[in-house]
Amino acid sequence: MTEAIFYPLEWPADKIEPQIAAATQALIDCARADGHWCFELEADATIPAEYILLKHYLGEAVDSALEAKMGSYLRRIQKREGGWPLFHDGAFDMSASVKAYFALKMIGDAPNSAHMLRAREAILALGGAAKSNVFTRAFLALYGEIPWRAVPAMPVEIMLLPCWFPFHLSKISYWARTVLVPLMVLQALKPKARNPRGIGIGELFIVPPGEVRDWPRGAHQTSPWTPFFQGIDTILRPAERFFPKGLRQRAVKAAVAFVEQRLNGRDGLGAIFPAMANAVMMFDALSYPADHPHVVTAREALEGLVVVREQEAFCQPCLSPVWDTALACQALLEVGGNEAKAAALQGLGWLSERQILDVAGDWAAEHPGLRPGGWAFQYANPHYPDVDDTAVVVMTMHRGDPTTFDEAIARGREWVSGLQSRNGGWGAFDVDNTYEYLNYIPFADHGALLDPPTADVTARCVSMLAQLGETPEASPTLARGIAYLLAAQEKDGSWFGRWGVNYIYGTWSALCALRAAKIDTQSVAMRRAVKWLVAIQHSDGGWGEGGESYRLDYRGYEPAPSTASQSAWALLALMAAGEVEHPAVARGIAYLRRTQGSDGFWREERFTATGFPRVFYLRYHGYPKFFPLWALARYRNLRRGIDHNARFGM
Repeated sequence: MTEAIFYPLEWPADKIEPQIAAATQALIDCARADGHWCFELEADATIPAEYILLKHYLGEAVDSALEAKMGSYLRRIQKREGGWPLFHDGAFDMSASVKAYFALKMIGDAPNSAHMLRAREAILALGGAAKSNVFTRAFLALYGEIPWRAVPAMPVEIMLLPCWFPFHLSKISYWARTVLVPLMVLQALKPKARNPRGIGIGELFIVPPGEVRDWPRGAHQTSPWTPFFQGIDTILRPAERFFPKGLRQRAVKAAVAFVEQRLNGRDGLGAIFPAMANAVMMFDALSYPADHPHVVTAREALEGLVVVREQEAFCQPCLSPVWDTALACQALLEVGGNEAKAAALQGLGWLSERQILDVAGDWAAEHPGLRPGGWAFQYANPHYPDVDDTAVVVMTMHRGDPTTFDEAIARGREWVSGLQSRNGGWGAFDVDNTYEYLNYIPFADHGALLDPPTADVTARCVSMLAQLGETPEASPTLARGIAYLLAAQEKDGSWFGRWGVNYIYGTWSALCALRAAKIDTQSVAMRRAVKWLVAIQHSDGGWGEGGESYRLDYRGYEPAPSTASQSAWALLALMAAGEVEHPAVARGIAYLRRTQGSDGFWREERFTATGFPRVFYLRYHGYPKFFPLWALARYRNLRRGIDHNARFGM
């Protein structure tokens, strides 16, 4: 956002049509043989580093070629200053840097080599490895690099607590649940990595780990709850050794049963890397043989996340086929035409087969009478369907062929409606997951233990209900969702984006929902949002926002380099607000036209999605493939008098 001169505009429809056609064909060509899309999903250095370290923890045979490629990847994304960031061009992060350094040293990088020296100096300059977060410290404890007292107490006996207890698994998010349960078993058994090469990272500590007394807590942990929970942790730590052995055995058995019930075949526990890795280590600590079916399946799930290229390799945090397919279909349906629609319908057919109709997942703890009907984010994750994905799939099916998919639409709608929280909003996986005090337990230094309702997910649900014909006058569910959304608008006119970076994403989601719900485009809420979006447009015509926008002391938008996906969100948002003729929209379209690559797609290295604010970010490789196409096609259609804004929720 600057006062610089904007690039000149160009319109004529005949100039934009070839670019839409090129992007459309390129997207269609990316579909798998059965009609679905699944693009690569990239995180920071943490996941590939943990993959390397896990193999050495287990003492498995080394794949030198794969390790060499992962090493190349880790070295490429290292910051010039020495450490590793959480997202492209981001600031140094201690935990990512410690794990990346450890992994590189494990595969043979000499500690005195230039890149390792730079990394070590950066780590030590900011306090050393003792300043790592809880999950990193747990991994270091498993390697024997630090004492277990550096990790907050999480007794496995938690598995036996009643639902009414202040801390219960049902009170935390799905991702925390699946990661924590096998980790509690590891904390109870305290196994040690095999580490056949005997690699350690003692040089990353300023004070020997055994002498450290003050281990860090999360930046958000400043409330009165913090000393209270620290006191409990202080009591629990020495008390654990006196817990009855029989009770511990029962608790371990309950944890193992939890994992085995949700092992999820080759898609893995929770279908996310950290939970899957902890499950593998748990089975190992319990002396399951390597050929045990659970171990074999869990290992295969991890290997399914590895991406191998000619020169590099990395490990994905999870897979995103349902999300990618639904959004690709939305873009193609916006484009229109026989070929695009045929490809979209094939994708929708693939999606219809993945609706979860026979498993009442963890969400049923709060709503036991609600019938299943959602979709997971991944290929399979039946215990943890995703509200956001489900709403988007339902809208896409309704847009593509409401007759063919009528039953799937009805079940998805029923399930989403049933998961509305008391405050009118929706969370991503659970209902009323709002036990905020739990984010202050020492273990929750990441501040993401919960899954509360958020503006972006709520917006998607409002969009879905409105597209399906509900009105606030006749639908209390929709009325409460709209009220939540309006109340969540920030003072500057934007909305927070929990799952996409950040306020641009949230504002796009909200404006689409309000338009679908037939809120007047001249309403105060819509006008404030438009003013904000126009004000933050960059001089190149695009929009951009960074992961720094999630910091606790955020005071308003700060510019980051323009990206194709964020520019597309801003354009779709402005067009939803009725601003197709606004000069900012023309400038944004010119930006997308100018930056399209010869392959029909857009280049985007920056991370525009969020796993956990301030802790974990994502780069969806599909985002610059379908979102810009969607925006260009929407612009063309509106200029031709075809107003999809009035009919569809996205």
